[in-house]
Amino acid sequence: MSVRILEVGVTAALVLLALALACTVFRIVRGPRAQDRVLGMDALYLNGMLIALVYGVRTGSDLYFEAALIIGMLGFAATVALAKFLMRGEVIE
Repeated sequence: MSVRILEVGVTAALVLLALALACTVFRIVRGPRAQDRVLGMDALYLNGMLIALVYGVRTGSDLYFEAALIIGMLGFAATVALAKFLMRGEVIE
């Protein structure tokens, strides 16, 4: 009984995260300003990381958790670099 509830919950989470991923792609493509696109990219890597985590829970594999950690670190670094570029016009001083 509880295994079935977990399967339904994980499947629902994956569907909703895929919908959130589609919304962020729409924000990146449609965003009127560069700041909107950077925010969309930030949400994109966050949703991708969460999809990897939920899929890791579904399969029981540790590989997806390590991939989510790498996605999180690279996404954070990219967001910081883009924000710095938008504020100052250069990334490396």
